[in-house]
Amino acid sequence: MSNKKKRICVPIVNRANYSSIKTALFAIRDHEDLELKLIVGASALLPRFGRAYNFIIQDGFSVEEELYMTVEGETPVTMAKSAGLGIIELATSFQNLKPDTVIAVGDRFEVMAIAVTAAFMNIPIAHTMGGEVSGTIDESIRHAITKLAHIHFPANELAAQRIIKLGENPEMVFNVGCPRVDMVLDIMKKPKIDFDIFERYKGVGGSFDISKGFILVSQHPVTTEYGQGRTQVKNTLLALQELEYPTLMLWPNVDAGSEDISKEIRTFREKNDVDHFLHLFTNLPPDIYTKLMINCDCIVGNSSSSIREGAIMGTPAVNIGTRQAGRARGKNVIDVRYDKDEIKDAIKRQLDHGRYEPDHIYGDGKAGERIADILSKVEPEIQKRLFF
Repeated sequence: MSNKKKRICVPIVNRANYSSIKTALFAIRDHEDLELKLIVGASALLPRFGRAYNFIIQDGFSVEEELYMTVEGETPVTMAKSAGLGIIELATSFQNLKPDTVIAVGDRFEVMAIAVTAAFMNIPIAHTMGGEVSGTIDESIRHAITKLAHIHFPANELAAQRIIKLGENPEMVFNVGCPRVDMVLDIMKKPKIDFDIFERYKGVGGSFDISKGFILVSQHPVTTEYGQGRTQVKNTLLALQELEYPTLMLWPNVDAGSEDISKEIRTFREKNDVDHFLHLFTNLPPDIYTKLMINCDCIVGNSSSSIREGAIMGTPAVNIGTRQAGRARGKNVIDVRYDKDEIKDAIKRQLDHGRYEPDHIYGDGKAGERIADILSKVEPEIQKRLFF
């Protein structure tokens, strides 16, 4: 009987990736039968998008390889080229590291490169958060990765049943919950923000006392609505301007259309007096962003965090547009169109309502441990087959 540890390779290729797998990384690293091999690449290395690499190192992880694989431009063309470059770079890394399993985290375009590369190289793929429904290109990528993956770690039972309906082996579908919820439940034990966030994380805009209440905004491009980003985020900014409620906002992610949203934010700040209530951060560590979600009066935008983590926090949320269309959600979410008045009215309703009761749609806080334990035991067949 061999005592060789299984090598589990996890590529982190964007800032959302890390928070979505962080607790599983700790569990894998500390498991006696597993060996963690961490790759960091794409926008997770770039200062412009917050360089999540720094947070990974601060948390005590060792990084085996760094891969620069992002083509600048944030257009549909550069997304496709970045995915192609990712396949080239990842193939070399996988050849060097010789993993027994590769984990593909979520549904972002860079993750498609991970799944394709591992599939071509006959490396078993474990996929987290498959089987969910949403908008943008993520919807297509998510299900495509499911058809390439061998082991499935959905975040709820509805998602697990969708994966099985896609023809996947039911014995390889494990409803573990969402690792992001693990982190939330841990942070909720000590949620206080006991430092000056403006001093620590800089950013641009004014400073104000967030202990008296604030709104948190995270709005990203919708790739299937490319070219409409400026108008979409302008409606959000106009609503915030009329409310003049203290607001912390993150710059958008690296998806096609990101620069359009960034341009509109910069233009809006130049033309309007907003710094007395608006402050923007490039990126924040996952635990700090989580604390802000717990403490804010309302979260606004189109990030899945308002739906996924927001449910168990009970954070009032205003979800704008189609990016999260169809995703399972709790009572804490109000859905609105890209309309200034709808957004403003929904925010006011949520501010008046206050916190909601926690909803455990996405797990009980033990997903990371379950993922590590299952990976240590399961032996998937590399040849994919349809199960009907």
